[in-house]
Amino acid sequence: MDNQELSARLDALVAEHRFTIAVVFPFFGAVMMVASAEGLLPPALSFNPALILFGTLVMRTPLVAGLLPTLERRGAVALLLLTAYTYAVEFVGVRTGFPYGPFEYGIELGPMIFGTVPLGLPAFFFPLVLNSYLLVLLLSERRKAGALGPVARVLAALAVVLAIDTVLDPAAVALGFWTYTPPGAYYGVPLSNYLGWVLSGGLAVLTVEVAFDRDELAARLADCPFMLDDLVSFVLLWGAVNVWFGQWVPALLAAGLAGALVATDRFDFAVRPRFA
Repeated sequence: MDNQELSARLDALVAEHRFTIAVVFPFFGAVMMVASAEGLLPPALSFNPALILFGTLVMRTPLVAGLLPTLERRGAVALLLLTAYTYAVEFVGVRTGFPYGPFEYGIELGPMIFGTVPLGLPAFFFPLVLNSYLLVLLLSERRKAGALGPVARVLAALAVVLAIDTVLDPAAVALGFWTYTPPGAYYGVPLSNYLGWVLSGGLAVLTVEVAFDRDELAARLADCPFMLDDLVSFVLLWGAVNVWFGQWVPALLAAGLAGALVATDRFDFAVRPRFA
């Protein structure tokens, strides 16, 4: 099976199950994670690593399907380098506290490498960067004044990465996924975490900018309604978790991201789950 045939089959699969992937999975994911944190599930199901990883990978399928037709050798090499970079930064971060601040995992998010870093870490890290870049690219292409230049696009994407993490980290800390020592002022998250993301996220966004063909990505975004569905899942899941714990600032930021998605017409599946 060549790349074109694989891409077509994956597109059809995601399109057929779009509502289930982008809405049903994050809804039940939020319910199960909150129930786990509140001690309402039996030990076998509470924060079950296999279920967490499986649910994450399912919600990533629209992003994978959307990117696959645009993935050439340079992009594939860049993703491999980013994978190594992701593991290295996280390993150093857990062991030394740099660049995010001292933290440790409280829940195993799937198999752990050397008992330190989740094997599935790229599945958690890449979407933050790729979704941010794609959202900025789509909004930029729709500007009447014309598309943003490379520098502005990278800075805007980095700003979205930080916005996404201001939603994610407080919810993850509330669930007990990881903890910072000492706890930070922003719902337990320290400022150092976001300064660290400026470093790690900035380099990752720059890599995406250099490695992928912007025009090809923009064309795929225009033709692929589900390409940002992974960000829809993120908003629904982590926004709901923040609401449950009464963390209103990150909940409002999640609503802001939802507003940006509405501006791109990426909630159309909510009333039309299947499309040709």
